Amino acid sequence: MQSSCFSRMAGRTAVSVLLLWMGTTVATCQETVKPAEPASAQVPPLETPTSTLLTGLDILQRDRFVQLKGQRVGLITNHTGVNRRGESLVKILQDAPEVDLTALFSPEHGFAGILDQARIDDQQDSTTGLPIFSLYGKTRKPTPDSLQNVDTLVFDIQDIGARFYTYVSTMGLAMQAAAEQEIRFVVLDRPNPINGISVQGPILDAGSESFVGFHPIPVRHGMTVGELAQMLKQDLNLDLDLTVVPVESWQRDEMYDSTGLLWINPSPNMRNLTQALLYPGIGLIETTNVSVGRGTDTPFEIIGAPWLQPLTFAAGLNLEGLPGVRFVPLQFTPQSSKYAAQICGGVRIIVTDQSQFDSLRTGLTVAVHLRRHYPTEWETKSLNRLLNHKATYDGIIAGKSVDDLQAGYWDGLEKFIQRRKAFLIYPQEG
Repeated sequence: MQSSCFSRMAGRTAVSVLLLWMGTTVATCQETVKPAEPASAQVPPLETPTSTLLTGLDILQRDRFVQLKGQRVGLITNHTGVNRRGESLVKILQDAPEVDLTALFSPEHGFAGILDQARIDDQQDSTTGLPIFSLYGKTRKPTPDSLQNVDTLVFDIQDIGARFYTYVSTMGLAMQAAAEQEIRFVVLDRPNPINGISVQGPILDAGSESFVGFHPIPVRHGMTVGELAQMLKQDLNLDLDLTVVPVESWQRDEMYDSTGLLWINPSPNMRNLTQALLYPGIGLIETTNVSVGRGTDTPFEIIGAPWLQPLTFAAGLNLEGLPGVRFVPLQFTPQSSKYAAQICGGVRIIVTDQSQFDSLRTGLTVAVHLRRHYPTEWETKSLNRLLNHKATYDGIIAGKSVDDLQAGYWDGLEKFIQRRKAFLIYPQEG
């Protein structure tokens, strides 16, 4: 074991960690914090992009806003709407003489992406003076009044690639509003951070659509927001003038850390690429009485509960031989959220190979082990809220194997993989 501690969470972090390994208690490590370097020694701002990839925003800017010229623009965005240099789309459009920016709209977590609450009210942008209409407040769909001075709605938010991450739901509802008001809709596309090839998990059951499951797609869809917009337009029969400004020089197999783009936490508990990669599988169980690490420094990288035995649970998961991942037993104490101030036994999930890691198989394996070893303690009544596939939910409750669970939804997943080909903007080999 590395003496520096896997999570580097001791002493100065929001979670106290006690790693347990091979039955031996390892004392909580105290990390030595290196003094800050003087300003002259710090790394200077990046002046030249490290790759040729350009987002839809970069293309829009490069092409002198031709797609928006002469339009009154309503902008659906948050803090992730920046160009390669980290410059805000709001300021870019405000300063562009070709564009009349008239209204702003914000999704879940608010315009600055820092709120973690059930409702967000309308605000006013202090920089531009424009109204910010919340799409996570009394309404989640732009109203006719909010669109009065808008000719074109522009959507630019970094997605994560999981069905129940709500930014795509916001986009879908806004597309419906634009169609109803005969307003153009422009998507400034961005890469899928967990790649555009891996498609995993069951398809959402028809009739169970919600804000955390807007459309019948798999849990990990392997598409960009621009590609999903094209699918939504057709599947929802929207009479909509839709334009997608595509990403340039993105390969579908690329993870976000290969793009050269600035990582900005798209929401308060999505703090790195590893968490984004884990989220489609581990996020499925967070509606149950298991902590997924909210209230700690490593959400979605650790899971546990006061009633869970870390040594045996980690050993059982490791015996499954899941590719690209291993499980380390630990104890942690969330400072907020579920089980705040309570010691939880659990595991830390370490992705050892991004290319081999299967997020959904990992999440289902965790669920199967919870059901097998903690049938009384683990409360499953809300498990289907994000899974949204009753056959898989029933299979978990019945104690089926992961292979059987995946076999039960494979036909639907295969049909989706074939259907999605018609909407892919970026070529996929093979």
